[in-house]
Amino acid sequence: MISNILFIGIGGAIGAISRFSINELFENYFLSSSSLGTLIINIIGCFFIGILIGISSPEKDTTYYFFIIGFLGSFTTMSAFTYHTIMMANSNLINALFYIIITIVLTILATYLGALLSK
Repeated sequence: MISNILFIGIGGAIGAISRFSINELFENYFLSSSSLGTLIINIIGCFFIGILIGISSPEKDTTYYFFIIGFLGSFTTMSAFTYHTIMMANSNLINALFYIIITIVLTILATYLGALLSK
């Protein structure tokens, strides 16, 4: 248990620093907005989570804790969402599609409501 927490923490720290660095690169050298940086980070992170899904064992091992939960969890904003969607789609495509729709709709609504309430 403690070693898993350490793997998550170390992976998370590296992922967060990587995300920040890539966003800074895009903001300072390519664009004034970090939207493209975030998009590229999410695409890269989701690509790597796909690779890890393909090569990882079904058991939650150090790869799962360090890379999927830790590094990719803090590197992307989409990796956990896409991971759960793929896992769900493997057994029930309809539930996965519903999960995609409900996640996108409810998270956008929650963001909108949060912004509205904070004014």
